[in-house]
Amino acid sequence: MLTMNILFLCTGNSCRSILSEATFNHLAPPAWRAISAGSKPAGQLHPRALALLQSKGISTEGYYSKSWDSLPVTPDIVITVCGSAAGETCPAYLGPVLRAHWGVDDPSHVVGSEAEIEAAFEEAYRIIRLRIEAFLARPTLSAPELSRIGTLGGAC
Repeated sequence: MLTMNILFLCTGNSCRSILSEATFNHLAPPAWRAISAGSKPAGQLHPRALALLQSKGISTEGYYSKSWDSLPVTPDIVITVCGSAAGETCPAYLGPVLRAHWGVDDPSHVVGSEAEIEAAFEEAYRIIRLRIEAFLARPTLSAPELSRIGTLGGAC
């Protein structure tokens, strides 16, 4: 099987990109690996993101908030997960790679009751997982197909 490195990129690398990295690695074949990074890493993972992953039976061991300046591998595909609805500017990875945008609203910015905040994290995870499952089900990957996957489950 072909080795593939996927980079999930966001600004802070504390929530959505970590959810994406851990979920992808949980579901993907062994030759496909995800990493995540941020252009301005928060330096710590969001506790609710970690708790959500653990509640889904997804390991959080070894994950941490890191900069895109110190990637251990060169990615083959870069997927940004910043949400445009929140007025965020996604960082642009400048290497020669296949790129796609899978915007997901940041649940860590939701203000409300515990139930509303928990629902926002669940919704972000649902969208991310749906898109990753669609990605993994494709026999070939192209820029248009990657972009289309980014609209599944509700686009930003």
